[in-house]
Amino acid sequence: MAITDWPADERPREKLLDQGAASLSNAELLAIFLRTGIPGKSAVDLARDLLTTFAGLPGLMAADERRFCAVKGLGRAKYAQLQAVLELSRRYLLTRVADQDVLTSPEATRDFLKLKLYGLPYEVFACLFLDNRHRVIRYEELFQGTIDGSSVHPREVVRRVIETNAAAVIFAHNHPSGVAEPSQADLRITQRLKDALALIEVRVLDHLIIGEGPGTSLAERGLL
Repeated sequence: MAITDWPADERPREKLLDQGAASLSNAELLAIFLRTGIPGKSAVDLARDLLTTFAGLPGLMAADERRFCAVKGLGRAKYAQLQAVLELSRRYLLTRVADQDVLTSPEATRDFLKLKLYGLPYEVFACLFLDNRHRVIRYEELFQGTIDGSSVHPREVVRRVIETNAAAVIFAHNHPSGVAEPSQADLRITQRLKDALALIEVRVLDHLIIGEGPGTSLAERGLL
């Protein structure tokens, strides 16, 4: 049965307009994005299949063009639309964070960092450079690969802090496994960076580990 033949209060678009976007499942939201299904499958059915194929929404959002376009019913136009939606979301969240003290908007900060880093198949070490009012100067991905003492270089971080004239920083990196628990290597490099930046009187406000769920804050754990 086509979605247009469903009862009005069960159609994703009408349900969103009547009850709000939060009332929809991931499949229903994705169906609105897809707009149409394929022969034998409604947009909702296709959305459910996609979520199964890519092991959930994060896997779908992180899929590269080749994998995405290999699915029947998708193509380069849909891939471009999805990337545009993701980039708009990132820019919106960065604007929210940049317009105020990040310490007064920790949820927006986490959401932005998760949208940037979650689901990547490799580790990325990133930094939010902040001014003396803790507003965002810029976001930058500094290193890729295994996050340990050999791949994260304090001298490079110090150089970028000086160049951006930052007064404080928030570090973040992802765990591709999805497990957001900090490792001993995470704790060691955080301390090394904290010590190096203390020499130029720049504060490390937090180091967020991005994985499943909201992620882990070393500051909240008392590990800074």
